[in-house]
Amino acid sequence: MLIKMNNIHKSFGTNSVLKGVNIEIQDGEVHALMGENGAGKSTLMNILTGLHKRNDGTILIDGKETYFKDPKEAEKYGITFIHQELNIWPEMTVLENLFIGKEITSSFGILNTRKMKALAREQFDKLSVNIPLDQEAGRCSVGQQQMIEIAKALMTDAKVIIMDEPTAALTEREIQKLFLVIDSLKKQGVSIVYISHRMEEIFEICDRITVMRDGITVDTKNIPETNFDDVVKKMVGRALTDRFPARNPNPRETVLKVRNLTQKGVFHDVNFSVKSGEIVGVSGLMGAGRTEIMRTLFGMDSIDSGDIFINGEKRTIKNPHEAIKLGIGFITEDRKDEGLILDFSLRQNIALPSLKSFSPKGYMNRKDEQDFVDMLIKRLTIKTQSSETNAKDLSGGNQQKVVIAKWIGISPKVLILDEPTRGVDVGAKREIYQLMNELTDRGVAIIMVSSELPEILGMSDRILVVHEGTISGELPKNEATQEKIMTLATGGQ
Repeated sequence: MLIKMNNIHKSFGTNSVLKGVNIEIQDGEVHALMGENGAGKSTLMNILTGLHKRNDGTILIDGKETYFKDPKEAEKYGITFIHQELNIWPEMTVLENLFIGKEITSSFGILNTRKMKALAREQFDKLSVNIPLDQEAGRCSVGQQQMIEIAKALMTDAKVIIMDEPTAALTEREIQKLFLVIDSLKKQGVSIVYISHRMEEIFEICDRITVMRDGITVDTKNIPETNFDDVVKKMVGRALTDRFPARNPNPRETVLKVRNLTQKGVFHDVNFSVKSGEIVGVSGLMGAGRTEIMRTLFGMDSIDSGDIFINGEKRTIKNPHEAIKLGIGFITEDRKDEGLILDFSLRQNIALPSLKSFSPKGYMNRKDEQDFVDMLIKRLTIKTQSSETNAKDLSGGNQQKVVIAKWIGISPKVLILDEPTRGVDVGAKREIYQLMNELTDRGVAIIMVSSELPEILGMSDRILVVHEGTISGELPKNEATQEKIMTLATGGQ
């Protein structure tokens, strides 16, 4: 299937998102689509699949002008979109999610559950996924939900699959398995449009790359004809000197200490500490218990035994409200369901944890609130027309910046970052890293959970590795390598 999108324009009200984009997707290629958050990548693909209508331009599929009225029609035609924000129905089972709208029935209209389970297991085997089909999807981790979405797309016999940040919640092992599947699909003539901010992946699996900036096409090249620095310069309009800013850590007193923390069946005997002014990275495979440990520290989940100490004093944290009062902020990996109220404005989301500071006498000081929000929007370079824009109307990367802004606003003692740069472009990543440096310079203790090993190695002062619900090892920065981390993550010594 050959797709040509020519001179595509799209505006939402007065906001011009696409200003004449051109892209060609060839048969059996993996085509990278890159650009900063808000460049228009997802909007372009939503136009291709019929979710949005273009204002101008043409779409040719195999030489014929073709427009879809909705994504379902595009899927029937052979074009499937795996969105960055997962479309999981949490109360339904994994099996029901896989076959929603595509249920297999007998001639009498009775569900053929046996056949559906066999097809699901076949697809899961290809991806090395081991998730019970009868489990509620809402009980799955974000990474598991991502694999469910990928499996669902692979079952459609698509000719073109659009993947928007497909590896953002996956670990290295799952990513490599996905790459094998992509290579297999490519050999079968299936085309992949690969939207990602992970530069290593682009150069590992893609054949060509189209770079967008501010709603226009900057360039299209074969992968061997370009390099990391060239792509970054085209994306951000300037050279990016260092991927990770230099760190000069100055650890001070211990702010947080965890002793023998246990949640039965999830994690056990977890011990670690974090000092003021340092970044402790937390690595491990999906399902190892990294996120679950962080959720208990923030009072989102209960513990069965163990102790938490803040500034040397034993504390019981029963809910997030108590955690916030103790100076703990938590940037969750699931920004859509836990990090943001999507129908609230940026102002409301950013100010929410800090509302008491704007009403010391019982009434809101709207000017102070607005000044505070405007300062954070500017500091994190959040792309928005107004602080009154709803969070749901921002790109995924800018939504992530809003989540970060709201927790920075409480001036935390301890800031837990769970996949802080998930779905964030390379320029914005560096801004977040620089912000982390500024926070630790001011004495904030940071715990950073990340599936990106370069990020763990580039920004951590110490690295904790979690394996099967416990800390399997600790590595100082000067001794840490990807090989050592993966050895500890898989149970080695």
